[in-house]
Amino acid sequence: MRFWLRFNYVEPLVMLATILQWMVLASLAGLIVGVGTSAFLHALFWFTNDPVPLTLWQQMLLLPCGGFLTGLVMYYGYKLNKTGLDDSVITAVHQQAGRMPFLTLLVKPVAAIVTLASGGSAGREGPCSHIGATLASGLGRVLRLNAELRQRLVACGVSAGFAGVFGTPVAGALYGCEVLAIGRIRHDFLFPAVVSGATAFAVSNALNVPYIYYHFDMPAAFSHLLFLKATAIGLLCGLVAWLFVDSVRFSRHLFFSLRRRFNIWPPLMPMLGGTILSILILVVPTDYLGLSLPIMNQALNGEAVPFLGFFWKILLVAVTLGSGFYGGIATPQLVIGALSGNVLAGLFGVDPSLGAAVGLVAVLASASNTPIAAILMGVELFGGAAGAAYVAGAGMAAYLIIGHRSVYPDQLMAYPKSSWMRARADLPLGQESVRLSYGLAKGLARLRARHRLRHPPRRPPPPS
Repeated sequence: MRFWLRFNYVEPLVMLATILQWMVLASLAGLIVGVGTSAFLHALFWFTNDPVPLTLWQQMLLLPCGGFLTGLVMYYGYKLNKTGLDDSVITAVHQQAGRMPFLTLLVKPVAAIVTLASGGSAGREGPCSHIGATLASGLGRVLRLNAELRQRLVACGVSAGFAGVFGTPVAGALYGCEVLAIGRIRHDFLFPAVVSGATAFAVSNALNVPYIYYHFDMPAAFSHLLFLKATAIGLLCGLVAWLFVDSVRFSRHLFFSLRRRFNIWPPLMPMLGGTILSILILVVPTDYLGLSLPIMNQALNGEAVPFLGFFWKILLVAVTLGSGFYGGIATPQLVIGALSGNVLAGLFGVDPSLGAAVGLVAVLASASNTPIAAILMGVELFGGAAGAAYVAGAGMAAYLIIGHRSVYPDQLMAYPKSSWMRARADLPLGQESVRLSYGLAKGLARLRARHRLRHPPRRPPPPS
């Protein structure tokens, strides 16, 4: 009893010390990351917000040139990495004790600026998450933190980078924790992530990074019918996300096979991708190059968008990222989701703005396997909790229907999404194959055996 009273007295003090510790560390990380990501975003705006429109032929020439320059930056930039460490955020947390190579800090941001300025179809959050994780890892090294604290600090950096890009501090915090594994959130990461995300957002605001928010007129009372329609739209958007994930994976495999088969110098691969993009824009509108934010805003404002707009965006992103251009992969998910949701809304008699919002959340929730972060992003972007139930139903349906696929192949599998499936825990998706549970597999085998007994195969007639 005396020990329990003593422990009960000490525990709150330990928790208070933990809160104070992370208020300091996470705020410092958020401050540094907010400055770093704001500098990148302003540089990106300077290079991409060109008031002089390019002609089609100028754009066709710029794409392969930008691809070659991106290839050179990535190829020679990574020769600076003598540490042997991978610069993947997920790998850094799970396998490298929160360590990332620091000398390659600017490689991906510079490559992303070249990619987007030349018209490559990609996003801007990838470089920001990379900047955030690298700076946070460097901070942990300077402060001589242990491996466990460095892991949390790297997750803080990812959260801060995501929050600084989209202006969604809560969703950014959850994204940095949720993206690490399917089916599991490290709750001990949450408080540091929220503090760092909020700090980075405040810093980015102070440094005049622009954000766009959308406000929709939602029904005054909750509608079960509208909830079902929104969930149906989310389910179909989950299938769109499935197409997106498999398209990017197929494109990467195809370009890798070409490079290995013909022994092509790596910087020439994104140049090849740029050439393919140049040919594609002869038939595909150039609206789907770059970030494609204008057409996404058009969809979210309820205006009509092309029926196959989401497909064109998937195609251009797959070629861009698969060939070796560099950029984020979350912003394309938002664009694809808004376009597909806007189109599907017309089939269900739903307001196109709401359909686009539902689709945006659904594709992000499913392709990245981050349903909670995606739902909170919907709440933060679309003005409060009025439509939270609709985007939540859509996001969770999409998250389930896509199965165990991800735009992040090194994402860990913590728990399968269904009790009818089994997988070994804590292996990357690229190394783990999800399989049916023993009971379901046995039941299906019995059904197949019964079917064969009832419908035996026909034997060919004997030769005459």
